[in-house]
Amino acid sequence: MNRLIQLIFSLFLAFTAAAAVIAKGPAYTDPNNTDADFPFQGEYVGAVKEDGIKVGVQVIALGGGKFQSVAYVGGLPGDGWDKEQTYKAEGELKDGELVIMKGDAWGKIKDGVISVGTKEVPDFARFERVYRSSPTEGAKPPAGAIILFDGKSADAFEKGKMDEHGLLMPGCTSVQKFGSFHLHIEFRLPYQPEDRGQARGNSGVYMQGRYEVQMLDSFGLEGKNNECGGLYELRDPDQNMCFPPLAWQTYDIDYTAAEYNTTKSDDDKPIAPPRITVQHNGVVIHNNVALPTDRGTRSSPVKPGPEPGPLYLQDHGSPVRYRNIWLVETK
Repeated sequence: MNRLIQLIFSLFLAFTAAAAVIAKGPAYTDPNNTDADFPFQGEYVGAVKEDGIKVGVQVIALGGGKFQSVAYVGGLPGDGWDKEQTYKAEGELKDGELVIMKGDAWGKIKDGVISVGTKEVPDFARFERVYRSSPTEGAKPPAGAIILFDGKSADAFEKGKMDEHGLLMPGCTSVQKFGSFHLHIEFRLPYQPEDRGQARGNSGVYMQGRYEVQMLDSFGLEGKNNECGGLYELRDPDQNMCFPPLAWQTYDIDYTAAEYNTTKSDDDKPIAPPRITVQHNGVVIHNNVALPTDRGTRSSPVKPGPEPGPLYLQDHGSPVRYRNIWLVETK
């Protein structure tokens, strides 16, 4: 890595992450009604001017004009990142600019552009704001699909409630129960800049009420099993595909139910585990992963067994919202 790359990434050196504390700060659900920090949070892409190396940057608001930045060589996660080391730094909002300083290098964000330079070379690199969307956002249900939520009614869910915008709220369980299926669900995480860890936009979707795919504002984080896209307490996603809060995101999930020997001589003995493949925003993050048959997710409402189970949307106290939920039974 040449001097220019090293100097740029000196802006994004690793630091100790903030502790996972519950700040109980504001939770914004409308992108048109947020705070002064929200316009800076998001994703940026550009290249080093000297040698054209592509770089992606994620900027995360932490409240009160404080920020974290994460840089990725090759591009953003799911769009070119080499999956090697990330480079992190802290920044602060000053006079309408987000400023990052490291030694004789600086980075400034204004009007949707990150400018990186030094006194000697003031135009090392330039990164522009981008707005990604999932390739499956708005996917229409195929013939034979079971429509669980289309914005018209929450009647397909026990305790189903819609907000004033016609979006489904968390804390509900599908009336119908399922075996194996393909699921499409779209979700939006709230913007909670002052909160941390599991307090920041927390929910989850449970296959058969047994196995959770976590939903959490994990934008710019490491991608652990208790973060967005994780198989909670079981497996980290292959990469963190979480978009910024208040952006619509998608899960497309293929779930194959466990097989059981139900003969009288050997009742309910599992002979094949359940399996799951998850696409998060169009990128495969779990591929045909075997799930345990001796336990489900810790707070799952249904224990493992041969019976069909419901789709459960967990309420964890955050105003997560859902839309366009449909399911195709596969056997």
